Amino acid sequence: MRFPPLDFSKIRTFPVAERANKVAVESFAKPLEAGGSFLDFLHSLPAFLAVQDLREIADAIATAVHSSRPVVLMMGAHSIKVGLNPIFIDAMRRGILSAVAIHGAGAIHDFELCYQGETSEDVQKGLNDGSFGMAEETGRLMNEAFQLGAKQGLGAGQALGAATAGFPNRALSILATGHDLQIPVSVHIAVGTDIIHQHPSCEGAALGATSHTDFQRFAAVCAQLEGGVVLNIGSAVILPEVFLKALTVARNLGHRVEKFTTATLDMTRHYRPSENVQRRPTALGGKGFYLIGHHELNVPLLFAAVTEALHTKALQH
Repeated sequence: MRFPPLDFSKIRTFPVAERANKVAVESFAKPLEAGGSFLDFLHSLPAFLAVQDLREIADAIATAVHSSRPVVLMMGAHSIKVGLNPIFIDAMRRGILSAVAIHGAGAIHDFELCYQGETSEDVQKGLNDGSFGMAEETGRLMNEAFQLGAKQGLGAGQALGAATAGFPNRALSILATGHDLQIPVSVHIAVGTDIIHQHPSCEGAALGATSHTDFQRFAAVCAQLEGGVVLNIGSAVILPEVFLKALTVARNLGHRVEKFTTATLDMTRHYRPSENVQRRPTALGGKGFYLIGHHELNVPLLFAAVTEALHTKALQH
């Protein structure tokens, strides 16, 4: 086989000014001057990739709030353990968050913080000596709440929120805030995954009854998502799976839920949030995002951007 040489002198070129370019200096970052405001900081960020996504998510949330559409937070436990409850609770109190869904671990950390202002034990030490998860008050109080809630027909989140009465740190509890403001806080339990399931006071029927009630409540929230936003912060498996089933129920019952925004914020990319939050639910006309980074940085940044976006929309109207 022969390969005759090519005549490079005949290659055609065109002026660079005629080329469509993805990068222009107008979109570059700008140094922030001393004394600059947070709005100055936002405007100083480069208008590329994750920054553009952050701005779109913040604008989608602000638009949903301005249009009285739901903004739903699904969250894992880690964002609680890095001190972000005040951010979420402020968003609940200001009418930004319409509903919150957490799993069992998230509920435990929120409940313990509400009860004693501390949480998160040394797992390795407790595992070595068989004491992991065996704190008496956590297991007893939470299991008692589920059992009472099951008798009253309450969801797990409602039952735990009611059980926080008299706790010293209710102002820092998502469960307590949801109870006080009548904002749905649903708890989605996977039996065997949480430390309170090890306790002799645990009653499986109560876990199942209250968590199933919360699944029904969450499905009712998903039925109203058209034009709204779903945030998934740090749940890699349970809540993406719950969301997919709840959304299916809503659509099966004839609710139109097609054009809405989803965004996952997590420290690495996972399969289920990519498929069950970002891609599959938005395939009928919505838009999904995935922001990678530490919760303690990205979450305050996002909600601060939402505050600015809401302020801008208020000025425009």
